[in-house]
Amino acid sequence: MTRQPERLRRNVNRLNKLVTLLQKRGVAFSDMHILTVVGRRTGELREVPVSVLRLAGARYIFQAYPKSAWVANVRASPTVTLARGRRSSAVRMVELPVEERRSLLRDHVANSPAKLDEWFVKTGLVEEATPDGLAAVAERIAIFRVEPT
Repeated sequence: MTRQPERLRRNVNRLNKLVTLLQKRGVAFSDMHILTVVGRRTGELREVPVSVLRLAGARYIFQAYPKSAWVANVRASPTVTLARGRRSSAVRMVELPVEERRSLLRDHVANSPAKLDEWFVKTGLVEEATPDGLAAVAERIAIFRVEPT
């Protein structure tokens, strides 16, 4: 079972490079943004494509993989840059407490296409693709609210 998420992660990493390149050339994809954050160990800028979701008037970014490096980097340095196409802005990432994550995960997955909850299963974050299944493991899924700086 652990091989499938690792293979998926490698394929997504390859796709992320292409998405980043296209975004830098001005090609924007739906809710995809390029998150740029200072690496916690190297001090170098790190870029990763992320989906910015609008829920109840606020913007959020959900962790899609266990042990994502960008999550650790944002926790260490919460002021980041979000770019979409050729437009970018500095923002502050505020990690939500577990209880807020539970309700947000439950509500979001209940109102999202079936593929979204399956994605969390494929990446190994959860075993059960249901709103309650995701809410039960909220401590394993970081969610950040995007706020202006």
